[in-house]
Amino acid sequence: MNPDRNTAVSGPLSGLRVVEFAGIGPAPFAAMLLADMGADVVRIGRPGEQARPHDLMSRGKGLVVLDLKDTADCARARAVALRADVLIEGLRPGVMERLGLGPGDLCAMAPGLVYGRMTGWGQDGPLAMAAGHDINYIALTGMLDALGAEGRKPAVPLNLIGDLGGGAMFLVTGILAALFDRARTGRGQVVDAAIVDGVNLFAGLFHMLRAEGRWPGRPGTNLLDGGAPFYDTYRCADGRYVAIGPLEPQFHAELLRRLGIDDVRFAHRNDPAWWPELRAEFARVFATRDRDAWCATLEGSDACFAPVLELDEAPDHPHNKARAAFYQNDGALYPAPAPRFPASPAARPSVGRPIDLDDLMGRWPAPASD
Repeated sequence: MNPDRNTAVSGPLSGLRVVEFAGIGPAPFAAMLLADMGADVVRIGRPGEQARPHDLMSRGKGLVVLDLKDTADCARARAVALRADVLIEGLRPGVMERLGLGPGDLCAMAPGLVYGRMTGWGQDGPLAMAAGHDINYIALTGMLDALGAEGRKPAVPLNLIGDLGGGAMFLVTGILAALFDRARTGRGQVVDAAIVDGVNLFAGLFHMLRAEGRWPGRPGTNLLDGGAPFYDTYRCADGRYVAIGPLEPQFHAELLRRLGIDDVRFAHRNDPAWWPELRAEFARVFATRDRDAWCATLEGSDACFAPVLELDEAPDHPHNKARAAFYQNDGALYPAPAPRFPASPAARPSVGRPIDLDDLMGRWPAPASD
């Protein structure tokens, strides 16, 4: 897809109706991903909520503001939900049930509804009703500890691993699986997506490595956590950084060749006893030139190299520009939707906009069984 031009095709999820109940974090991000793929997404916003033209999470969505504490507005929200294929909510367990909008109420009236639930701790368990955020959820899985360096406190990895990875991505995966199942059975189902469950699944690789004796467990001393000198970042002469990751022997040999390192000791790079010396040599060599000079030598080769770009630099990198990875809209910069569907490309996402409830009901007629 070229996000710089609109196309007559509207994406692989064209015709899919999605209603999102206002929340924060992974639930609205998941709904945005469905909108990016062509779904007709309507957000039920809270009183006072307004469409924000530069809000990434609202792109491609229509906004209807309803007060769910008001009986009439709650009935309107129910009418919208019963016309949808997918419902997404990220509220604390029990809230939707108290509003009469839980799966027990809605799925009985709309058996084809796929009901997506997004929580941090899950719908049940000792912590289900406790407040929390990304940092708390990933702490419980062991992944936060794994992100530290030996002798230092754990590094906080933004909210990428929990909210967006373990949360939104698994919710979307579950919704699409439930839609596939509905195509065969005619029945929808509840998708119970919990951030701790998704991140625990991410951590499965490292549990496996520990069981095999290949992950000692001390943060910052292992193959993929910066412990290996050939999978780390290095400071250049201008104070900026580069990232290297030649895990395979042939790629490591290519990196050494391009760096001019011919010390035979470093051929034994899989022996951790040599790692301190190899790290010191990498640090010495990379510190001799500016980051962009190293790009000229290493970028595009099999040395498994990339410059560590700042957020403001990323859109201007030639690779990102060639792939139209970002686009401008009303003076703001947005990442293009992903993944891409060459056979059914979606139009460039529109900004979030308020819509009229009556117009929505006309566009989303009630199912024939009603």
